[in-house]
Amino acid sequence: MKNPLEKRSVFVYLRIAALIEQQILDNTLRAGDKLPSLRTLCREYGISQNTALSAYYHLESNMLIEARPQSGYYVRSGTRKLPAPAASNPAGVAAHAGTDQLVARVYDSLGLGGHLPLSLGTPAKELLPVAKLNKALLQATRELSGSGVVYDKNDGNERLRRQVARRALAMDCGLSHQDVITTSGCLNALSYCFMAVAEKGDTVAMESPVSFGMLQLAQALGLKVLELPTDPATGVDLNALEAAMKRTDVKACLLISNFSNPLGSCMPDAHKRSAVGLANRYQVPLIENDLNGDVYFGAHRPRSCKSFDDSGIVLWCGSVSKTLAPGYRVGWVAPGRFKEAVARLKLYHTISSPAITQETIAAFLETGRYENHLRKLRHTLQANLHRYNRAIADYFPDGTMLSRPQGGFVLWLQLPGPTDTISLYEKALACKTGFAPGRLFSLQNQYNNCMRLNYGLVWDEKLENSLKILGNLVRHPERGNQYSRTL
Repeated sequence: MKNPLEKRSVFVYLRIAALIEQQILDNTLRAGDKLPSLRTLCREYGISQNTALSAYYHLESNMLIEARPQSGYYVRSGTRKLPAPAASNPAGVAAHAGTDQLVARVYDSLGLGGHLPLSLGTPAKELLPVAKLNKALLQATRELSGSGVVYDKNDGNERLRRQVARRALAMDCGLSHQDVITTSGCLNALSYCFMAVAEKGDTVAMESPVSFGMLQLAQALGLKVLELPTDPATGVDLNALEAAMKRTDVKACLLISNFSNPLGSCMPDAHKRSAVGLANRYQVPLIENDLNGDVYFGAHRPRSCKSFDDSGIVLWCGSVSKTLAPGYRVGWVAPGRFKEAVARLKLYHTISSPAITQETIAAFLETGRYENHLRKLRHTLQANLHRYNRAIADYFPDGTMLSRPQGGFVLWLQLPGPTDTISLYEKALACKTGFAPGRLFSLQNQYNNCMRLNYGLVWDEKLENSLKILGNLVRHPERGNQYSRTL
């Protein structure tokens, strides 16, 4: 692991906290071990006591250490480290079958009073800068020509496209604003990409498990999906990807390169480079969903596959729908050599994008307010992730396996034995909680003992109690009525 202290752009207390956290995760520091005193920390790192305290406060908020009165700070005890799920192994055949009724059931439950949205993959509105967005929206109305009621250019808001290109530098990707087309969210961008490179009846390759939104989109476009084996830490199996690309019937592949949904995997740079190399060798367009790339817990934003693309074979898609304003539906795509086709599709389908919301988001990116918001959001999400890990270890049965995302919003659980999460889902709804059953994330009959949880919520007693109820339901599904009566 690289020394976090070498990353000068990161606050000092966060660099020190990252060093201690890594020692805890590596089991160098074990449960119950005493940490160095504040005075020792100050002397070893040449920092002030306030900085040392901030490092320990950060670790404490992430449920990794605890303060003991008159004694100091200790590695937190009592939390099991759950094993990660094994790599997936889907059948190597393209499929059409769907889970539309189950997806509709999950979305219908979101409107039920008192239910926690654990089944979603977006942050709670309480974690978003709503008041600042409202202010920026009013300013955009005043500054835009015609107050934003006239059509914008087909490529989209130029101010936003310039900001997207500027931010791409953080992942070592040289883009011009002329390379970018704005869209109505990331799903809209992905839709244009699929239509630009494939036709009805064609086969596209995807990771497995994969976001049910990607599966539904492929189905709506009449595409068959070839699911690929995927590792929960490093992403798609490159050997399986190459085997898929060798097939003349695979017209494109879709990868969620950074903090995939639902596994939370992040492809190493070497894997991203190799994936782009394969796309070039076999001339198979690579559609990259980089929706979660800004929500990283490390020292810097991970690179994308687009960072290694010199030929235009990668169609890179992004959005602020998961990080800033889901309802604004602001996204973009840098489609490389397929730009003309994507621009034409956008013209046919929408003519132009909404000017008001794009101008608002552009201002957020331009003034630095977005980055300030992201820092707070990442801190909250990382703290939540540790809390979920602790709660799941405490409340779920032995044999539970848990993904280890380094960013994003979602956790993937593999439950022991013959647990049926579709049946469990109905019992959870009766207890005013929920999750996304694993069967949603495949077109094949698999992941029936898995679930996805959203940790982008406000942590409180109600949320912890919901996780406790889910754990109890997994242990004793026959007692569902008993748990619902206690609410």
